[in-house]
Amino acid sequence: MSENVNDIILSDKAVVEIKKIMAENDVPAEYGLRVGIKGGGCSGFTYIMNFDAQSREADTVLTQDGINIYVDGKSLFYLTGTTLDFQNGLNGKGFVFNNPNAQKTCGCGDSFGV
Repeated sequence: MSENVNDIILSDKAVVEIKKIMAENDVPAEYGLRVGIKGGGCSGFTYIMNFDAQSREADTVLTQDGINIYVDGKSLFYLTGTTLDFQNGLNGKGFVFNNPNAQKTCGCGDSFGV
């Protein structure tokens, strides 16, 4: 278990949006945000996000602004240094992973390769 917020950073906009989504969907405050990757997408890996009731045995648990972030070891390897942001602009709105480890990304920004 870790508390190093430098592993994955939530932007101020992302924190506001995560808390808003939790409130609108009656997600209990003790739940955490699971962030990770899975194989797939046009560039090799796809980002995943969801709420989870508790961390798993092999998870790293990060805490920022009262939000617990659960990340499995494989995902953390690829996501270290990533900033999770929320954008609301002309091209739509949604969460964006600014991942310094990604050497290529697809046009939609939902997948990456290393």
